Amino acid sequence: MSDALDYLLKARPEALGHYFAFLKDAGKHLDPKTKNLISVITKVHSQTERGLHQYLRRALREGCTAVEVLDALLMAFPALGLAKIIWAVDVILEMKLPEFQPQALTSLSAAPAAGQWHFAAATKDLKDGETLRTECDGRGLFVYRQKTSYRVYDSRCPHQSTDIPELALKGSTLTCPKHRWAFDVKSGDCIRLGNTPLQRIESKVVKGRLMAFW
Repeated sequence: MSDALDYLLKARPEALGHYFAFLKDAGKHLDPKTKNLISVITKVHSQTERGLHQYLRRALREGCTAVEVLDALLMAFPALGLAKIIWAVDVILEMKLPEFQPQALTSLSAAPAAGQWHFAAATKDLKDGETLRTECDGRGLFVYRQKTSYRVYDSRCPHQSTDIPELALKGSTLTCPKHRWAFDVKSGDCIRLGNTPLQRIESKVVKGRLMAFW
């Protein structure tokens, strides 16, 4: 949120409250990934760099890939125009996100994977408010449960792909042993040193079985 908008929210909460209520209601039927991807486009249209940083990270945290972000920008070409798309790509490159590095994009384009569902854990083994580290078909995962909601993350640090062990978890904070990047497992956000969230993996519950997709 910009300083000006924050000021107006404090100075005129009765007026700005309607605005934020409208935004919340307008997107209530969208999944978080789509909602944040649309917000990325609106921030590019208004060329709000701070907002682009915020919603791009949220979109990535909700499972959006780099190529999906780029496709969304290109699909919005009639509204954005080339100049704003170039502006957005410049901002994204300055963020130095690993998902947008050329080698990562080349790998995705060269070998697209159909993906499949994998059994990650039994929901009865996941306690409310706690995090479990598990191995699933050769891939390390961290699973956080909040009531009936589950968040599944790749155990590899987004900085240099270091596999983060179970001992790195203290409460709700996960700290990579290599360069000490720290993450909040409740949201996936990087809360110390870095600026890239944990990679969130799509998941669903089927008859008491938590399934993860990749």
